[in-house]
Amino acid sequence: ADPLDVAAAAYVLRPTGWVKLVAAAGEEAQRADAERADEAGRRELERLRDELAEARSLTRTETERLRTELETARREAESLRRRLRSAESDIKRGEAALRRAGTELDGIRAEAATQVSAAESETRRLKARLAEAEAAVEAGRRAAREGRSVEDMRLRLLLDTVLDAAQGLRRELALPPASTRPADAVDAVAPGRMSPKDIAARALSETDPALLDQLLALPQVHLVVDGYNVTKTGYPTMPLEKQRLRLLGGLSVLAAQTGAEITCVFDGAELAAPVLLAPPRGVRVLFSKPGVTADELIRQLVRAEPPGRPLVVVSTDREVADGVAKAGARPVASLLLLKRLSRV
Repeated sequence: ADPLDVAAAAYVLRPTGWVKLVAAAGEEAQRADAERADEAGRRELERLRDELAEARSLTRTETERLRTELETARREAESLRRRLRSAESDIKRGEAALRRAGTELDGIRAEAATQVSAAESETRRLKARLAEAEAAVEAGRRAAREGRSVEDMRLRLLLDTVLDAAQGLRRELALPPASTRPADAVDAVAPGRMSPKDIAARALSETDPALLDQLLALPQVHLVVDGYNVTKTGYPTMPLEKQRLRLLGGLSVLAAQTGAEITCVFDGAELAAPVLLAPPRGVRVLFSKPGVTADELIRQLVRAEPPGRPLVVVSTDREVADGVAKAGARPVASLLLLKRLSRV
């Protein structure tokens, strides 16, 4: 039974020897309390031992980490010391080089000052000599003008006398104006008249820009240009817009130089919308309609001109060249126009 219950019952009932029972129950209670206290102490001791072991483990881990960081810091400090020593050495070498450069600069400045002084002295001497030479030249000019004025007056008087005498002799003899020359009396065969085609076909290379100049010099000539054929021959890597602007700029200058009528034709069969473009002065710009190629538009332009008018068509397309030649136009290669525009 519980010692406390036994002690309480003995105290209340008071049997024989109840005092001993109460004392024994008290001792048993004290012994149980002591055992419980010992057990709690052992558990607390175990807990403290576990905490101590854990703390020791953490301490060892932290110590190792701190040692590693300390070693890393030592290595970094040593590296920084070496860098510092290297930087100090570089600074010393730089200061020495700077001192040497300063010394050399001072020497160069002194030498330059000496040369400037010598040059100024030479300049003053040359200016003095130049002033003397200008004074001598001016004196010589005055003397020459004075002497030449008298001679000019005498020569002019003699020339006026001769001219008046010749005019009087022409009036006296009533001579008509000369209509023939000595070379007209020489017996020879005169050349026949050259037609515009003969003029254009004289001995010039098909790639000589002078041939195009001759053709554009014909009266009322009309130059028709196959636009994309020329641009893709001369500068194919550029975008189409820049190709058009570059060609039209050159044609505008060519029109201003020659006064010829110029029409530039571009293929517009596949365009979704009209091209926004301000034609340059002196150049007519045309795009073919949907379903019509630029080659066909060029042939229409050639057929629209009256027979006998000089027509020049610029295209490397053999079909276009043959077609316009049959219609009476003069085909020329695109390279010829590019060479001519390169001179603009």
